[in-house]
Amino acid sequence: MTRIAAVHGVLPPHRHTQREVTDMVARTCLPPGADRRVLDRLHENARVRTRHTVLPLDGYRDLDGFGTSNDVFIRSAVDLGAQAVRGALRAAGLRPTDVDLLMFTSVTGIAAPSVDARLVTRLGMRSDVKRLPVFGLGCVAGAAGTARLHDYLLGRPDDVAVLLSVELCSLTFQRHDASPANLVATALFGDGAAAV
Repeated sequence: MTRIAAVHGVLPPHRHTQREVTDMVARTCLPPGADRRVLDRLHENARVRTRHTVLPLDGYRDLDGFGTSNDVFIRSAVDLGAQAVRGALRAAGLRPTDVDLLMFTSVTGIAAPSVDARLVTRLGMRSDVKRLPVFGLGCVAGAAGTARLHDYLLGRPDDVAVLLSVELCSLTFQRHDASPANLVATALFGDGAAAV
């Protein structure tokens, strides 16, 4: 019988109030002199009090394109992912060498070699651990990933499988973009990792 033995979430170190995020968005997305009342209402009505990000807010102005942002994604995803997997294994009373399958999912960055591949040695997993990177599932990744782990474990009931999700939404922030989609995203999403 498949069962979830533990879940462990990790947040990055930089914590910001919604007002701090709103002020940063107003400075970087809205044209000079623009009326920010709609942005203020949107962020206030999102009912998000605080958010965690991998960089301090002023660090985002130094990201000069996808390559720079993705480099930060890789480093941060590996660091947060390692913490999340270690925490889940510890809570389940398991060691990294007990893991037979490591599945990784994200939609906010890409890596080759993949984040799961980078974690195998760092965590001390066996060299024959199976890995499965999954990209593009977005908000459904946790449910779909858990379902796929269940499918795997039906055929291998004595194995241990781990799902790791890392989403670093702050790195997808689009400066100078006052579109509704970007402003809604800046009102809602932060960064974090979780392992099951």
